[in-house]
Parts: sequence; C-alpha cells; structure tokens
Amino acid sequence: MTRFRPCIDLHSGQVKQIVGGTLSNTSANLKTNYVSEQPASFFASLYEEHALNGAHVIMLGPGNDEVAQEALRTWPGGLQIGGGITADNAKLWVERGAEKVIVTSYLFPGARFSPDRLEAVLEALDHDTEKLVIDLSCRKKNGKWIVAMNKWQTPTDMEVNQGLTCCSFLLGIADAHRQESITLLEPRCSEFLIHAADNEGLQRGIDEELVVRLGEWCTKPVTYAGGGRHLEDLELVKKLSRGKVDLTIGSALDIFGGNGVSFDECSEWNKQQSRIDHL
Repeated sequence: MTRFRPCIDLHSGQVKQIVGGTLSNTSANLKTNYVSEQPASFFASLYEEHALNGAHVIMLGPGNDEVAQEALRTWPGGLQIGGGITADNAKLWVERGAEKVIVTSYLFPGARFSPDRLEAVLEALDHDTEKLVIDLSCRKKNGKWIVAMNKWQTPTDMEVNQGLTCCSFLLGIADAHRQESITLLEPRCSEFLIHAADNEGLQRGIDEELVVRLGEWCTKPVTYAGGGRHLEDLELVKKLSRGKVDLTIGSALDIFGGNGVSFDECSEWNKQQSRIDHL
C-alpha cells in the first residue's frame, strides 16, 4: 500500500530543499526553496517518533558526513543513507547506523553502468541485498526516462524501463543492461529510489506516467520523489500505481517551509493505510 516516505536532504552541512534540476558544481546556479534552522537530528527524531520507516537521508555533495552521522545516531537502524556511497564506504555507513545504503553515481563510471561496481558494493555488504537501495533517479529525454548521475546533471547509458524477462540476467549482465534496468537490477537490491529530477523541488505535480510505469514494472518496493505538493498526491500515486509506489514529499511540507501539506497530515495518512491493511 502506498506510503509517505520522508526525506532529509543535506547540502553543505544543512538540511535544505533544493530545485533538483539546478544542482551542479557551480553554486551560482543553485536554487534553494528552504534552509532549515533545525539540524538533521531533529528530523531524524521526528520521523522516529512518528514511525516513518524508510526515510532517506541524501548527502548532496561534500560537507555532510558529520551531520548525516548525527542523524543516524539519533535513529540507528531507521534511516537509509545516500550520496557518495561506494564499495569502499557502504559497509561503514551501515556500521554507523544506516538501515540501508542508497547507491547512484558510483554504479556509472564515465556515465556507463558497471556491473562490476554493483557486485563490489554487494560484496562489501556481505551480499546482503536487503541492505542495498538502487537510486535510478532520472530525467526525461525524447519520451524516455534516462538515469542521471552527478547531482542529476549527467545522463547515463541506462533507461528506466522494465526490460526483458529475468532470464536475460543469466545471459550476461553486461549486455542486458542496454535493454533493461528494473528487471536487471531487482535481484541485486531490496528496493528502488527514483527522483524525477525535472520535477524535483518545483511543486508542479508528479510525473504521473512514470508513476504508472513504476507500478507496472516493479515487484520490489519503490519510492518516487519529485513534484509532490498536496495530500491528494498520495491518493493519486496510490491510484496510479495500484498501491505499489511510495511517495516522498519535500518542499511542499510545512516542516520544510511549504504550505501545500502538513507533516501531521502525511503521518496520519500512513496510519490510515496501516488500518486499511489490517482490515
């Protein structure tokens, strides 16, 4: 059943809400919707208090390690962590208290998918796929959703799609990735995180077609982020995905300076869905 999944986006050591498409290595291009006066640990404590499991902490660039660790110490085992995760530090972040690590750019050296790097991350995690979330955040180009890396600025050679049958994985991962992504990667992770980067931070509505497709393609949990602005968007995602896709709402939330929906409303939504599940 569709759930609200909260986030803690970190930039230069602060909790921020940023227009995703403006992230780059040039600060002059950055458009920020909100900078919180509260530390990351405040939001970690808030999410734990409301039992909002599956929340993700994303480190957007350097200067965020210490505040991210503070959040993990506040709610050990309750938060996922992403941003700069590699085979060298994946296990370390789990040891620091992350429930799961989220991997993105590391899997795409030179903007090309590397099966060897994926296997290296899994080896670092003792092949525990439950500890791994794969981030397939994307930008739309010519009617296709192309996975984007490097703060969503660099398109890769991978398209977000269902692809072929699972049998193709056995035929050769290096060749298969050019045709598929979801079917290819599902055996190697516990869930997906997908930001629609062109919608991120704009509060102009979700990418409805992408949500529909994710509901059709994914058999493992998937969280969509990008454009959520009202409580009704949770109901919309539930309808479009048949309850198979979760939704992150960021800039529109009152706790991040927004006026589209309150945090308490989203928390209550999750409680209502749990009651429905138990009927």
